[in-house]
Amino acid sequence: MKNLVLLLLLVTVSTLSFGKIYDIRDYGAIGDSLTINTKAIQKAIDECSAEGGGIVLIQGGNYVTGTIFMKSGVTLRIEKMAVLSGSKDIKDYAENVMKNMYRDESYMDRCLVFAHNQKFIGIEGGGIIDGNGEAFPNKIPGIKYRPMLIRFANCENIRMHDIMLQNPSGWTSAWLYCRDIVIEGISVWARVRGNGDGLDFDGCKNVRVSNCSFDTSDDSICLQTSSKDHSCQDITITNCQFSSRWAGVRIGLLSRANFENVIISSCIFRNTNDSGLKIQMNEGAEMKNMLFTNLLMINVPRPIFMTHTSLRAYVDGEEEYPEMKTMGDMTFSDIHVDNTGLDKNSAIVMTSIPGNYIRNITLSDIIIRTAGGGTVKDANNIFGEFSKEWFELQDKRRWPEYGYLGGTVPAYGIHLRHLENVIINNVNITTINKDVRPVIMAIDVKNLTINGRKIMEERIENINN
Repeated sequence: MKNLVLLLLLVTVSTLSFGKIYDIRDYGAIGDSLTINTKAIQKAIDECSAEGGGIVLIQGGNYVTGTIFMKSGVTLRIEKMAVLSGSKDIKDYAENVMKNMYRDESYMDRCLVFAHNQKFIGIEGGGIIDGNGEAFPNKIPGIKYRPMLIRFANCENIRMHDIMLQNPSGWTSAWLYCRDIVIEGISVWARVRGNGDGLDFDGCKNVRVSNCSFDTSDDSICLQTSSKDHSCQDITITNCQFSSRWAGVRIGLLSRANFENVIISSCIFRNTNDSGLKIQMNEGAEMKNMLFTNLLMINVPRPIFMTHTSLRAYVDGEEEYPEMKTMGDMTFSDIHVDNTGLDKNSAIVMTSIPGNYIRNITLSDIIIRTAGGGTVKDANNIFGEFSKEWFELQDKRRWPEYGYLGGTVPAYGIHLRHLENVIINNVNITTINKDVRPVIMAIDVKNLTINGRKIMEERIENINN
C-alpha cells in the first residue's frame, strides 16, 4: 500500500513538473514521412498553450510539416527515433516569420519553427529536427528559397536540450533579441548547403550554451547585433566541439549594438577551414570584456582572426560608413594549437585600420605548433587593409575576410596591426619546417609587451625564451 501511495505521489509530481501531454497523433498527425502535418501539429501547440502549457509530443515516426508557430508554455518533445521533417515544398513555409537580417540574403527569410513574443518555450527529447535541405538548391533560376530551421524573436525563457538539428537549407537557427536562453547537449549537422550556421544569437542576453557538438558549413556559433536597441551580452559557451567550413565561433560582422561580457571556455575546435575565433567589429558599436580560455585547436589555420573596420552588413542599412568606436579588453589564455597538418597560412591575425586601434589585448600561456615553410617572399608580403578605399573598390559588397588581405601572412605566429596595449606572455610558437618569416609582425602597435619586456621592433624573431 505504501508503495502504491509513493507511486501515485511520483506520478502527481511528474505531472505537475512537466504539464499535460498533447500527442500530435491525437490531432490527426501521421508519421509516414509523406503526409503534411502542419495543421495537426499547430492545433496541438495552440491547445497546449491555451490550456496553460505542457508538452507537445512527437513520437513513433517521421512527421513532415511546414512552418509551425511555437507558443508560450509549450515544450516540443521529439522522442528518440522520431523525426520532425521540413516539407520539401516552399509553399508550405509561412512568409510572416520576420526575415534574415543580413543584406543580400533574403532567400533565408522563411523558416520551419518560428516563435515571436513568446515565453517559457522549449525543444527536447533526443529526436531529430531535419530541414530536408537537399530539396532547396543553392540557386534556382529566378528563385532562391532556402528556409532556416528555427527562428525565435523577442522571446524569453527558452530551453533546448538533447536534440539533433540537421540538414538545414540555410542557417540552423536564428535567435533575435531573446533573453534567458539555455542550450545543452544538442548536436548540429549543417553541411548539406552553404550558409549552414549553427546557432546565431542576434542581440540576445543571458545565453548559456554547453556540452554541444557542431559540424557546419558556416559559422558554428555566431554572436551578432542587427538592432541598435539590442546589445549582445552575458554569453557563456563551454564544453563544446566545433568543426566548420568557416568559423568555429564568430563574434560580430553584423554589429550595430554593443557586445560585452562573453566567456568561451573548455572547447575543442577541429578541421575548421577559416578561423577558430573570428571577432569582427564593423558597424559603429563597442565590443569589450571577453575571455577565451582552455581551448584546443587542431587544423585551424587562424586560431584567432580579429578585424576592426567600417562597413554595412545590415539588411536595411544605409550606404554610409558607420563611425568606429572601441574594440578590445579581451584575454586569450591557455590555448593549445596543433596546425602541423596545414600549410604555411597559419597564424593569429589581428588588424584594424589607421587611427582606430584595437586596445587592451592579452595573449598568455599559448602553445602553437605549425607546419612553417614561409619564404623570403612571404616574409616581405605587404598585407592589404580593410580601409574605406578597399570597400569602395569592392563596391561595398565584401566582408572583411582573411582571403582578401592578399597572399600569405608575413609572420608564422602572430600578425598585429593598429593595436594598442598588447601583452604577450608565455607564448610558445614553433614550426616543423624551416620558416624565414618572423614569429611576430607588429605594425603600428603601441605599448607591446612580451614576457615583461617592452618591444619596439616590428619583427620579433624569437619569443620562446
